[in-house]
Amino acid sequence: MRTKQYMTIDRDALGWPKGPWDGEPDKVQWPDEATGLPCLAVRNSCRGNWCGYVGIAEGHQHFGKGYSDLDIEVHGGLTFANKCDPAETEATGICHVPGDGEPDHVWWFGFDCAHSWDHSPDDVRRSSEGYPWTIDPNSSYKSLRYVQNECAKLATQLNIPPDAKEPR
Repeated sequence: MRTKQYMTIDRDALGWPKGPWDGEPDKVQWPDEATGLPCLAVRNSCRGNWCGYVGIAEGHQHFGKGYSDLDIEVHGGLTFANKCDPAETEATGICHVPGDGEPDHVWWFGFDCAHSWDHSPDDVRRSSEGYPWTIDPNSSYKSLRYVQNECAKLATQLNIPPDAKEPR
């Protein structure tokens, strides 16, 4: 699997202010270095927060399971489990472009960075425009690097050999 990046969101049209999200792409796919599992970071197209995903191939013991079926420690807990959505585009969807000989039919587990201790570009925009709330001073923007690190933790936890109880 090749690392690929996509820029799809018109940040000026959404009114996002300058911030740490400047210069970040809106979607990235890459193979996890330690496990080889496919990983995705996909930015929410309205709010601007990141979501992270790791895919497992058919035959894996967790393939087809729901996110609440697994005991996984990742930012905010798992919030997504599903196959690729063929209606989504390559540049925006929760799907990857596999390399030669790699499975394209994978089951994605994911998490999001839209919890009470997170903030997004749109939160900053709304706060600066006088919406009736402020950003919690203890919250932070979770960057692409942060999401990639969380995906690595998720991949390690999903990299379970058949009939094993613990990750490799």
